[in-house]
Order: sequence, then structure tokens, then C-alpha cells
Amino acid sequence: MVCAAPSARRNVTGAADDAPFIVTAQLPADMAKWATALRDAHFPLARNYLKAHVTLFHALPASYADEIRTILKQETAQAADAQCDLVGLMSLGGGTALKLVSPQLMDIRDRLADRFHGLLTGQDSHRPRLHITIQNKVTSGAAKALQQQLADTIRPQSFCFSGLELHIYRGGPWEFVREFKFRRSNRSFRS
Repeated sequence: MVCAAPSARRNVTGAADDAPFIVTAQLPADMAKWATALRDAHFPLARNYLKAHVTLFHALPASYADEIRTILKQETAQAADAQCDLVGLMSLGGGTALKLVSPQLMDIRDRLADRFHGLLTGQDSHRPRLHITIQNKVTSGAAKALQQQLADTIRPQSFCFSGLELHIYRGGPWEFVREFKFRRSNRSFRS
């Protein structure tokens, strides 16, 4: 649990910055490249300004910047590689995602959620269904069509997350803050 008084994060003008933090699991480079190519091919162009990612927390408060960094550093220093299985496609209703299963990453996420207790939004209070979004904000018909198109091309694969990443959400593209590597880094992904 975070108990220290919040420290205000400042933007380049020196004003208090209240843009929230996003925490993602760091994909191995080859998996990220492959999933980003899928995203680039199928995500609506006007809304596609992010690379492939696995979100663990959507909106941690900026006022706890130092504490959040400390907690992420401590957790990743103790964590080994987080094995993950890509098991297929996942419907998002108005979109399509790659469905992931990683008990190790979920254990890390649960420990972080306990330490961030009191800071979590309603969305972040719930355990996520791990996934990589490759299409979103389309009609359910378009999503179902893509799922049918890709059904025979997405093969189950295993990989390891190499750490966590911290970003700032400013309404559009995310601002990368830093990475926190697990004490043992990843193995390769093969598509």
C-alpha cells in the first residue's frame, strides 16, 4: 500500500502535471514487431497511434509518481521472466485481440494492485483479461469478419515478458517514461 504523501510531477513549464500513468507488460521485440504489424494492418488508421501493448493498469495518479516508480522497481527486481502463452483470438465486441494467458504476470499484477491499493480506478480494481488489441472501435460485424479471416493464421505460441513499462497518458500517443526489466530477461517469440 502506498502511504507516503504524494509528490507533484511537473511538466516542462514547471506546472503540476496530473496526466495519469499507464503500466504495461514489456513484450519481447520480435513479438511486439509482429503484433504491431497486425495492429497496423487492422486498427482504424485515424485511431492507431500506439504500438502493440499489454496494459496492466490504465490510470495511476500522477501525484504518486515517485512511489509508483519505486514499487515497479522493487517488484521487477524480485520477479523472474513471466512466461506467457498466446492462445488465440479474443473478441472485444467492437474489436479483436490476441488472447494471452500468463499466471506469472497475473501474480505480479496482483501484488502491484495490493501495493497500489487506494490509488486504483474502478477499471484498474478488476483483474484484466490479458490481451493485445489489434483492432478496436469497429462494428461487431467488422470485428467478426476479421476474427474469421485470422482464425487459421494465429497459432498458439509461448514467450516471456521482459519487464514492465511506465507511460504517461496525455489523450493521444503515450509518453514513454521508463522500463523496469525483470531480473532475468526474456526468451524469443517465433511467429
